[in-house]
Amino acid sequence: MTSKLETVLHNIRTAIDNIGVEKKTTARDVTLMAVSKTQPIDAITSLLDQGQRVFGENKIQEAAGKWPILRTKYPGIALHLIGPLQSNKVRQALQLFDVIETIDRPKLARAIARISAEENITCDCYIQINIGREAQKSGIDPDQADDFIALCRDELKLSIEGLMCIPPAGDDPKPYFTLLRQIAARNGLKKLSMGMSGDYQTAIACGATSVRVGTAIFGPRTPPT
Repeated sequence: MTSKLETVLHNIRTAIDNIGVEKKTTARDVTLMAVSKTQPIDAITSLLDQGQRVFGENKIQEAAGKWPILRTKYPGIALHLIGPLQSNKVRQALQLFDVIETIDRPKLARAIARISAEENITCDCYIQINIGREAQKSGIDPDQADDFIALCRDELKLSIEGLMCIPPAGDDPKPYFTLLRQIAARNGLKKLSMGMSGDYQTAIACGATSVRVGTAIFGPRTPPT
């Protein structure tokens, strides 16, 4: 019998496939990241059993309590940090995550470069752009993005793979996704982490290479006790 979670996952993958056909790409061009923050182990395990391997977490402490054990049981997991990172947590983040998507300021970038060298760890990185210039959100201002990308990539020698953004809630996300794609293009970056449960189809149509989907897979999020 097909589980509800399996059906939901299938429907999302089918939607990604269909948009890929419209864009004359393939499903391999878009990575489905399951956002597993606050989700219990059994829910994550159900997804792993269906072949899902890319996951996103917001908090280091929560991820540290779940993923080291899961990695021993399931090969090929790619764990992305998609929440804010404090400079004093960089060492732990580098040891736990495969990708850090939230590099947003020079102090953090320099800490990652220094500790990566100390630990001999190579970590793929994304720069977070505050695409809507919202005071309450993390991210580098779009007008400062080019200089910041150059600092991270050319001076600090970080492995900058792409850009990440979260558009303002309630706004049409398309102009913001388009702007992120333009920033990436002029800096020669190929990967775009953009789009969540409510707008991932628009994000894919605008060129996303990965989408961060949580509630559309797991249902409404329950805060941890």
